[in-house]
Amino acid sequence: MRSYRVLLPALAVLAACSPQGPSKAQSIPDLAQPTRRVPSDPGSMKASFSPVVKKTAPAIVNVASRRVVRQQARDPFWDFFMGGGGGAPRDQVQGSLGSGAIVRADGVIITNHHNIENMSDITVQLADRREFPATVLLDDPRSDLAVLKIDTKGERLPVIAIDDQEQLEVGDLVLALGNPFGVGQTVTNGIVSALARTDVGAAEFGSYIQTDAAINPGNSGGPLVDMDGDLIGVNTFIISRSGSSSGVGFAIPAAVVRQVVGTALGGGHSVVRPWLGVKGQPVTAEIARGLGLATPRGVVISDVYPGGSAQRAGIREGDVILTIDGQAVNDEGGGAFAIGTHKVGDRVTVLINRGGKEQTLTLKAEAAPESPARDERVLKGRNPFDGATVVNLSPAVAQDLGVDAFAGRGVLVTKIGQGFALNAGLRPGDFVREVNGKAINTTAELAAVANAGGSTWTVTIERNGQRITARLRA
Repeated sequence: MRSYRVLLPALAVLAACSPQGPSKAQSIPDLAQPTRRVPSDPGSMKASFSPVVKKTAPAIVNVASRRVVRQQARDPFWDFFMGGGGGAPRDQVQGSLGSGAIVRADGVIITNHHNIENMSDITVQLADRREFPATVLLDDPRSDLAVLKIDTKGERLPVIAIDDQEQLEVGDLVLALGNPFGVGQTVTNGIVSALARTDVGAAEFGSYIQTDAAINPGNSGGPLVDMDGDLIGVNTFIISRSGSSSGVGFAIPAAVVRQVVGTALGGGHSVVRPWLGVKGQPVTAEIARGLGLATPRGVVISDVYPGGSAQRAGIREGDVILTIDGQAVNDEGGGAFAIGTHKVGDRVTVLINRGGKEQTLTLKAEAAPESPARDERVLKGRNPFDGATVVNLSPAVAQDLGVDAFAGRGVLVTKIGQGFALNAGLRPGDFVREVNGKAINTTAELAAVANAGGSTWTVTIERNGQRITARLRA
């Protein structure tokens, strides 16, 4: 059977479904129960996790979101007699149900981006079953996090602290809290199965905590907590053959949560992450032997962006990056995460191996440059690009869209709307390289060629590293 990466937006709600009221399962644990100790050694495993739950449960919320979509109704009799297309349009309500955690007493909440993506109506239900409309302070698709705010009218709400120790180890006990399947607030326990997982996930920026604590649809956006009751991660997706928990779940680490929440509270509407400006590949056993390394670790650099912070710090092609600020780096994703959790302007130490000798370099964390300017345009008219949204490629654009910043100067297709471009087969992610034999380097050049007129076009695009040339009639 095939395994799937499953984001956990939770349960889809269609128009015919009416909102369900809270159930008894959503009540807060009885605080009058006898005090118990958290298990701290094998001899105390008969103890309870109740103290941690009592500390954290009041800060866990449900996040319900919805949007209204107008769809053409299908009438089988109209379709049969009139050839299809019948029926008046009607509104359909689509929604999802997830979890979140209160991280500031005035009603600031962290949840997953995919819980509220493209939704216009967001409702937060507290542990005591009160409901509040929520607004989005910041939505960060790259990390799959979103920061919400509810108006508490001055009331101070219970909060969960975001861990700032960064001392997780594989084998540590953890709890996952949330609202799986919409049944009400639920707690599951497990351990940290692995750390710094960068080769999994749907988000473009992440180094995940892996856990075997059961995470199911509806748990997404809820916290993963340690035995101090601190948020060490935000549950986000699982790998499963069935769509339900199979013991392989992933959480966004606290370092990223702090960065996103801090940006939102500082008034930012997007997270600016430093960019390393290198391209490389993991050091395999074969590469390690060729470089004279005792063990296969690190990332061997194949390209350095001209004028970037890495080049100015002295990093060269052929260097092997071993650690960034003491954090082991074993692939490009790990390097992007290690530098990306810093603030722009930070001084960052990089341990490299060059010619068999280790040395430490210091670089200044900088945002990815936006040069050339993105100059986003929607092309119109009688040409093969009608309906396409295009942008100039720069490291900043590449970082935003998750494409290769080293793909060279050029024009990138980001969206395809109604128009000739859709019928011509253009796709988001295509680079427009040539039109009628003319090299295209900027959106202004493409717009000029497109507006020049003509009925026959020879277009060369680059898709997944391969060039494709086609003759088109517009």
